[in-house]
Amino acid sequence: MVQAYILIQTEVGKAADVAGQIASITGVTQAEDVTGPYDVIVRAEARNVDELGKLVVAQIQAVRGITRTLTCPIVHI
Repeated sequence: MVQAYILIQTEVGKAADVAGQIASITGVTQAEDVTGPYDVIVRAEARNVDELGKLVVAQIQAVRGITRTLTCPIVHI
């Protein structure tokens, strides 16, 4: 299992709507609108890195109002 935080920038005023839409996507375990340089922080999981990439590109980035994403896979050292 691969887990990651996905940091999202949105159009002005769209953070709550984007977080709500993303929260319903399979593989997303948490989606919160926040303040700071990013507008939404998502925690997601997938079976492997390829599936995580598909989740981000095909489903999360398809949500209207997103301008940029940064995917940060969780590592256990």
